[in-house]
Amino acid sequence: KFSEWKFKLFKVRSLVKPSPAEAQGPTKNTKEGQSSLEETPAVICSTNIPAPEKPALVPPAVTAHSKSLEKPADVGKAREKAVHQASLRQLCRICGASFRADGQNRRYPVHGPVDSKTQSVLRKKEKKVTSWPDLIAKVFKIDVKGDIDSIHPTQFCHNCWNVMYGRFSNSPYEVYFPRNATIEWHPHAPSCDVCQAARRGLKRKGRQSNPSLSKKLKAMADRAGRARLPKSHGQPRNSSRDLMKKLTNCSKVHLSTKCLAVDYPADFVKAVSCRICEHLLTDPVETTCKHLFCRTCILRCLKVMGSYCPSCQYPCFPTDVESPARSFVNTLNSLAVRCPVKDCDKEVSLEKYNQHISSHREPKESYVYINKGGRPRQHLLSLTRRAQKHRLRDLKLQVKAFADKEEGGDLKAVCLTLFLLVLRARNEHRQADELEAIMQGRGSGLQAAVCLAIRVNTFLSCSQYHKMYRTVKAITGRQIFQPLHALRNAEKTLLPGHHPFEWQPPLRNVSARTDVGILDGLSGLSASLDDYPVDTIAKRFRYDAALVSALMDMEEDVLEGLKSRDLSDYLSGPFTVVVKESCDGMGDVSEKHGSGPAVPEKAVRFSFTIMNVSVAHGQESVRIFEEAKPNSELCCKPLCLMLADESDHETLTAILSPLIAEREAMKSSDLLLDMGGIQRTFKFIFRGTGYDEKLVREVEGLEASGSVYICTLCDATRLEASQNLVLHSITRSHAENLERYEVWRSNPYQESVEELRDRVKGVSAKPFIETVPSIDALHCDIGNAAEFYKLFQMEIGEVYKNPNASKEERKRWQATLDKHLRKKMNLKPIMRMNGNFARRLMTKETVEAVCELIPCEERHEALRELMDLYLKMKPVWRSTCPAKECPESLCQ
Repeated sequence: KFSEWKFKLFKVRSLVKPSPAEAQGPTKNTKEGQSSLEETPAVICSTNIPAPEKPALVPPAVTAHSKSLEKPADVGKAREKAVHQASLRQLCRICGASFRADGQNRRYPVHGPVDSKTQSVLRKKEKKVTSWPDLIAKVFKIDVKGDIDSIHPTQFCHNCWNVMYGRFSNSPYEVYFPRNATIEWHPHAPSCDVCQAARRGLKRKGRQSNPSLSKKLKAMADRAGRARLPKSHGQPRNSSRDLMKKLTNCSKVHLSTKCLAVDYPADFVKAVSCRICEHLLTDPVETTCKHLFCRTCILRCLKVMGSYCPSCQYPCFPTDVESPARSFVNTLNSLAVRCPVKDCDKEVSLEKYNQHISSHREPKESYVYINKGGRPRQHLLSLTRRAQKHRLRDLKLQVKAFADKEEGGDLKAVCLTLFLLVLRARNEHRQADELEAIMQGRGSGLQAAVCLAIRVNTFLSCSQYHKMYRTVKAITGRQIFQPLHALRNAEKTLLPGHHPFEWQPPLRNVSARTDVGILDGLSGLSASLDDYPVDTIAKRFRYDAALVSALMDMEEDVLEGLKSRDLSDYLSGPFTVVVKESCDGMGDVSEKHGSGPAVPEKAVRFSFTIMNVSVAHGQESVRIFEEAKPNSELCCKPLCLMLADESDHETLTAILSPLIAEREAMKSSDLLLDMGGIQRTFKFIFRGTGYDEKLVREVEGLEASGSVYICTLCDATRLEASQNLVLHSITRSHAENLERYEVWRSNPYQESVEELRDRVKGVSAKPFIETVPSIDALHCDIGNAAEFYKLFQMEIGEVYKNPNASKEERKRWQATLDKHLRKKMNLKPIMRMNGNFARRLMTKETVEAVCELIPCEERHEALRELMDLYLKMKPVWRSTCPAKECPESLCQ
């Protein structure tokens, strides 16, 4: 509305002279304070074209009379209605002008695809409109999709076409289109202004009445009246039905309902039979008004009888028909029919009728081939490559024979040209242009998903990308980058919520909607424990929608895994999916652009990886997919991103608790998802192993790094661990931590803080995520590097000669080592070792630098050998599966 208002204010009021109707003031039909396009002048290609005549507005008919018109009492009134309809065909739907008063006498249909000239203009302007109804709604703000041909004209004039053409072609001519009042079309009434205007127009021109023309008009009105009479008039209605049956002439092609082997109820037989020929549906199609016909029957009737449904007279066009629901087609194919061949009373399903009838010796042309093709239950594109080749074998041979005979064997050119013709016929001109560019060797450029990745990774805004796209297209003449709307479509398919799915049984406390995109991270929990106010920003996907999106990305891998294991592509499951969860802090992200809410300066990211997929086959489980690099960022899918500190237990609980509740609900339910054309069942197993020790402490409710307990895996204190580094077992579990938290919260024995802390072993907050105890590669690096750092100090001070060195001497050794490492390796001294320092320290170059400070040659060799052993050992504990990736090193 703002753009329309701005256009009126700055263009119309300042540059264009107002029409006489506008100068008098607004009309009654325009509401006060509401901007409408009726006040804006439009554009006509030439200034000498006369303005179209505006017919008198038809007053609304009386309610009682309109009721009588809905059901005509006799044939005479129906003929009057048909005459009215014939008059309507001579008027423009938009401006109401008579075509006979139009000098150029050109007409355009209100429904259907736009003409080639308008299409080329729209394509240059990168407009998506491809049909007249959309274009009329965009330019004139008139909705013609619900038109009825007995009330509304079905064509519009060349003047209105000029308005639309000038709107998008930047015509230099000023087009004037006076529309001060909306044309309201009413049903036929005794004092019909449309019919009277038609008569006045004929008299005004002073033409002599043409007997032959009036006879033709009367005959046409009679035919139209008979075709549209209701069922109460038996004879005319039956004649119309007989006419349609003669048009289809399919008695030798389609099966009669008398062939049904079971005596079904009459309503059911009517539901599975064509509304035109009354035979069993063959290649069924559905109209917009939900009536079912044979494809050939409806297309022939639409071509001859006009663009309306033969059953209910609703506007219908050949492009509107589509295949009915798959469940209905399955029901139709399962009907039992009796073979019509003499001396053969065999009963077969409608689906297998084709195969059965071909076994008879009679000419095959005398019987119908129902649902041609191998597997009618599935669409051609959803089949495997082998099944597609099998189904299209005959067509492939025919095309090959044609190519050998006519095109010198160029099979590719024939197939591409056929595809191009189909795209042009369906008005999919953008895809046709891209295909034509490929055929001419120019290429269609990059894929939309690749262009989206380029735009995101180079931080281009939409306007910057569009400018680059147009510049490259203008300079090179090739569409290397895809337009913005293609990028938006690619982005929609990448986001969770694009694929429909279902849970059985439904997830507890989770909505059954599947079209779920990005959520507020706090949704599902307004406040945390003890009404803790959460002041942060968090965005997340719903867990199940993100899992479905990840599975559909792996569709090809799953189907390929089934083939490699010699399993059927149509295996429905159940499939077992192992999911590894990861959560870690992202550090300081304090650099903000612009003023926004005060939020924490650190961020936390929660993500997941699909580790493997297996399927139950007989008594065993067969693994059909395994992630080759599970620690890679390429396979790690984002789930939640929050501006929070990973040590802020309350905020983490508030944001992640709804997400964990969804995970717990998914553990006891099965996912139903269409993959590869059939519905499959998936079960999920969650492994929360992608947490470092700091985050595990937070989510498991344990004390932070200042605790006297060594880690999250066992109950040993730091003192006990320093005396015995080997004999400690993993004793922590989520259930035990929950029990210890209850003890900490309730203090049942009324103990002091120290006694209570010793009882619960460091548990002080309520845990909300169940994690699998493990130690990650980073902390292995840090732990080993810390030991080698001490070893280097002791070798510099020759502890093997002087084991009782003082504290001052040991500090001096450390200072010497730090100074030397800074000089030789550029390693700055640090208070607490981090991962980067540890990885730089554990190299052969570091050993060579340290050996310069050690006088004994034998100790040099021993130190080099020790580092060499460590570097050989490192791939073993850094690999995901050492037995597969480095079995020799593992044995050593």
